[in-house]
Amino acid sequence: MKTIVVLMDSLNRRFLPAYGNTWVRTPNMDRLAARSCVFDNHFVGSAPCMPARHDLLTGRIDFLERNWAPVQPFDCTLPDVLRRNGYFSHLATDHYHYFHLGGENYHAVFDSWEFFRGQETDVWASNLGKPIDRPHYGQDEAQYVRNRARFADESEYPSPKTLRHAADWVEEHHADDNWFLLVDSFDPHEPFDYPDEDAAEYPDDYKDKLYYWPAYAGSEQATAEAIAHLRRRYATLITMSDRWLGRLLDVLDRYGLWEDTMVVLTTDHGHMLGEKGFMAKNYMPCYNEIYQIPMMVWTPGMTGPSRCAALTQNIDLMPTILDFFGIGQKDCRYPLHGASLLPLLRGECDSIHESVIYGVFGRQVNICDGRYTYFRSAVRADNQPLNLYTAMPSTICHYWDFEHLTDVSQITAGPFLSYTDYPVFRIPNTITRFANDSQNFAERYEVIGKNLLFDLQTDSQQEHPLDDPALERMMCGKLARAMMWHDSPIEQFERLGLTIPPQE
Repeated sequence: MKTIVVLMDSLNRRFLPAYGNTWVRTPNMDRLAARSCVFDNHFVGSAPCMPARHDLLTGRIDFLERNWAPVQPFDCTLPDVLRRNGYFSHLATDHYHYFHLGGENYHAVFDSWEFFRGQETDVWASNLGKPIDRPHYGQDEAQYVRNRARFADESEYPSPKTLRHAADWVEEHHADDNWFLLVDSFDPHEPFDYPDEDAAEYPDDYKDKLYYWPAYAGSEQATAEAIAHLRRRYATLITMSDRWLGRLLDVLDRYGLWEDTMVVLTTDHGHMLGEKGFMAKNYMPCYNEIYQIPMMVWTPGMTGPSRCAALTQNIDLMPTILDFFGIGQKDCRYPLHGASLLPLLRGECDSIHESVIYGVFGRQVNICDGRYTYFRSAVRADNQPLNLYTAMPSTICHYWDFEHLTDVSQITAGPFLSYTDYPVFRIPNTITRFANDSQNFAERYEVIGKNLLFDLQTDSQQEHPLDDPALERMMCGKLARAMMWHDSPIEQFERLGLTIPPQE
């Protein structure tokens, strides 16, 4: 038995024909969707990039405890459990955060791995010489410009190389058994860049300033024409990625691997491209454009539904893969938050979760029960009490050091997490800050800091918040129960003004 998970970063389901898009071309994703179960209510857990991967590789929600962080020494990861049961794991990726400060050890849990350089601000080409300054909207990074000079043609771009390597690896190991392959492609994450010849995919007559990399800010950063151009660039990157995905599917066809291989296509989160006046991710409320994500799953001999409306989440992939391999959770050091998808795929049940919760550490905690979405904000202006818990004190691009913490004497260590006795640092967090200002719990936009409640049945675009105190109280109760199920630190209930539910 074999499993392949293809993770395409920042893949917005609203750009995929499998989810109703009518102008973006993805023939190979469509080809996979035609034989798979397409999940219509699949959600992120923790965001953004590395927190989402932590969820996927551990089967547990991460964002209630910490922000962007390395693999923890007490983590029970999917490759660890597979290895103990005789299964081999391989990672193919161009996602450079696996190898930069704050993403330590994710690649190291795999039995083998291959990394393709040059995405975004990956410190690959030496960034020396005359400064690069081009007229542009949004962002333009000299590090990426220097990296890009090394890509001779489309085949030399990092994501095509990642997907080509995956196809070659499966070709090489098609006759071997008992393996898991994670193909983690950085595209279509920004920057939305590709060879000039690919511009013919979605041509336009745009002639204004360069705009290929949106800033994490509102849509006022560029003209309406520039944003329309940016959306075409994003679509081009999706179609380019789809083209290279086809090589992998061709190998599965050639060797009849569909007979003993589970195949999953999904993402870590979506991306906003002008919807509701927002660009990018993280700093806005947790709208479905980012948190309701695509997923297609094929399992050998699948006879269940071709579409699934059940609530599912990225944390469900680990228990699903363990279930598919016949391992189960016997070797997991603690209970997983996710549930196996196989009963849904076999048509044995129509739900596995009452609700799903999701968010970014230190910001709103959000819940969807299938009908309603509710965004719950801190009740105090200082966003306290809030602690992050980690045994590895680094985060995206820096350590939690004297420069980033105002009073290190307040840091304590001990077995503070309910599901492990391993000691962790408890770091009081007066501000949650990654490498850019979008991570601050601040009122950048008027809507941030408020609780928001939407009825997805009558308002699928989440444009008309409800004012219904009774319904809000009901959702608060559901949220509190879900947080308790997900082993939330107790102070999160106080931060959000929620009553701790009784233990069941």
